[in-house]
Amino acid sequence: MSSESALNATPLSTATYTEKLWPNVWAWVIVLGLSSAGILILIPISPLAGYLAFAGLLVLQTVLLVLSTPKIEVTATTLQVGRAVIERQYIGEVTAYRGEDATAQRGTKLNGLAYLCIRGWINPVVKIEITDPNDATPYWLASSRNPEHLAAALGANPDRAN
Repeated sequence: MSSESALNATPLSTATYTEKLWPNVWAWVIVLGLSSAGILILIPISPLAGYLAFAGLLVLQTVLLVLSTPKIEVTATTLQVGRAVIERQYIGEVTAYRGEDATAQRGTKLNGLAYLCIRGWINPVVKIEITDPNDATPYWLASSRNPEHLAAALGANPDRAN
């Protein structure tokens, strides 16, 4: 890629919407609780061993939780949800769900072929229809703390045929 074409590509790769699906407070409380188990198990042997186990478990769980936090990013040409990326021209109808409707989308109304990027600590979801004829996935279902903003960012797609 020439430097001129890279400069021309820069505006297209600028994100119009970005969201990280960070764990909520209760997930971190669970991490602290599980880490505390290290103290309870090893403190009878040695207080130092118990506190080292606590610190080690806390660091390990924190790193795993942070590294497994998915990102949702909408650009002018693509949508990335977790590890999956699709061109926006293959995005159909986008619908935001909250409350009981979101629970139904994750449960009784869920299609087994759908791509899921859902987190238990985030209730609202966004259903993104996939119109690519070569893709068997009917839709993506993604957790979002701001489902209306994500839906609006995807609804502004000028290439989408309705």
